[in-house]
Amino acid sequence: MLALKQRFIWMFAMVALVAGQAWAGPEDDLKQYVDENTQKLVQKLNEEKGLYEQDPEAFYASMDETLDQFVDFRRIAARVMGRYARQTSPEQRDEFVAKFKRSLFDSYAQALVSAENFEINVLDAEILAQNDDRASVQMEVISASGNRYPVTYSMYRNGEGRWMMENVIVEGVNIGLAFRDRFAQEMEQSRGQVQAVIDGWGDAVEALKLDEELDRS
Repeated sequence: MLALKQRFIWMFAMVALVAGQAWAGPEDDLKQYVDENTQKLVQKLNEEKGLYEQDPEAFYASMDETLDQFVDFRRIAARVMGRYARQTSPEQRDEFVAKFKRSLFDSYAQALVSAENFEINVLDAEILAQNDDRASVQMEVISASGNRYPVTYSMYRNGEGRWMMENVIVEGVNIGLAFRDRFAQEMEQSRGQVQAVIDGWGDAVEALKLDEELDRS
């Protein structure tokens, strides 16, 4: 049950980036905007929970369409690949982005739709002083049993002025870094065969066991 809750917390941290729409106001306004849109997203997820059991592919398509507006999966996937991205073709990069998104859905969707009642508090939103196109948002997810889970996500403002997520930290575990380390390990084990790593990425995510890392944090 704990592992299921931890998977939900991580998945929610990803989907909560509905709050990352274009916004150029002060930090207090940004915090309020994040909070308002996060609550709207929670309501939407609650309304669509039944769709997962009826038609998982339709649920995935719905979530994918929503998340693509706010989460820069291409940027995240490139960072996960790290220096190995230079070895890939444009087609392989496109394939990895698709595999990366699907692996998250397959690993964490069940936890998302099975979650009990919860609360989300946006504690702080900070636009970085050295770069006003980047921001950090501190959140707290409170489970039905009263447990509190700190979540931080990093955003950047793209060329269109839209805030997009580029990384997330859950209970001190840097998710982007964890995935990048796993990709590097898979490259070593496959002796540099990047296509093999892309093909097996879903299994690699399962083997990563982020739940255990969260338990130890």
